[in-house]
Amino acid sequence: KQLFAEPMYRRHLLGRGNHQYVMMGYAASNKQSGIVRSRWLVRKAQERLFATADEAGIDLTLFHGRGGGPDRGGGRTEVLVRSGPEGARRGRLRITEQGELIKEKYGLRPIALRVFEQAFNVLSLASAGVMPAENVRPAWRDAMELLSAESAGAYRALVYEDRDFYAFFRQVTPIDVIEHMQIGSQPASQSETAGVAAVRTIPWSHAWSQCRYMIPGWLGAGTALAALKEQLGAPLLIEMNEQWFFFQNLIAEIELSLARADLGVAAAYDELVEEPLRRFIPRLRAEYALARQLVLELRGSQQLLEHEPTIQRSILLRNPYIDPMHLMQIDLLKRWRAGNRQDREMLTALLASVSGIGQALQGA
Repeated sequence: KQLFAEPMYRRHLLGRGNHQYVMMGYAASNKQSGIVRSRWLVRKAQERLFATADEAGIDLTLFHGRGGGPDRGGGRTEVLVRSGPEGARRGRLRITEQGELIKEKYGLRPIALRVFEQAFNVLSLASAGVMPAENVRPAWRDAMELLSAESAGAYRALVYEDRDFYAFFRQVTPIDVIEHMQIGSQPASQSETAGVAAVRTIPWSHAWSQCRYMIPGWLGAGTALAALKEQLGAPLLIEMNEQWFFFQNLIAEIELSLARADLGVAAAYDELVEEPLRRFIPRLRAEYALARQLVLELRGSQQLLEHEPTIQRSILLRNPYIDPMHLMQIDLLKRWRAGNRQDREMLTALLASVSGIGQALQGA
């Protein structure tokens, strides 16, 4: 609002057709406070941005900076249009694709055309008024505020407020290998800070996916849903899931993260952790079990991804091929760390294992 009131900047905008781009990020807020608060903060930021631009008489286009997994804003293009506020449906969509997805989405001409067709289709439906108008009840917003606070509280109590969690993270994940990789345009850690806060968002997410805990996509959600159910009642949760696409999609993304996680594989990585730090393991597993139980209740399902059989089948078919890669990586990590991380050939093999597992986990 202050920028739009600056005369020099307004003259600049006039030269650009009175049009402003604003980029929305997803990964940083997720790392700081978990997926539930992250999604709600992004949603509220969009609402305030459009309100501020409209008040100033400026045309605004959001630029979505998203990655591959749910914790980094990945997913179907339809979601970006339908889960945003009503005022965001303006017939335009601007997205940046992370490097690891470019080949997957645009490497083959028919797939690239299909990606563009899907985006054009959803924008056309939104512009033509075919998509139902969003009608968000005040009670739903109050419920999201409660969910946001409870989820962030549970997430930060474990990840940031327990000083030993960073040491656990460094032992249970191959972050020490990932630090030797060039992921994105920045180093894996920031030298000016320490602990979890020093780890950049992409390596953070990548490390948790390697050991199959996938905590950026679900940690804190179980505690939050349980609190809302107790304080406001299950009927309100069901109503929100049935009538509000934003909330329905949030639950679907959490469900996908729970399905992509594999606590059986994660148990093998737990063996890398020193005994004093293993106290985090039952806490993570309890939170996972709670989130899984409440998501299944809300979705009316017996199994995760019951309503997405294609993705469910993809995960089931993939696991037998990727599991041996995890076991190989764990064995290499044990030997590499026992040798004080000096063996270059072993590091090369570890880097290959990280790339292979990351490639296998894309999309499902």
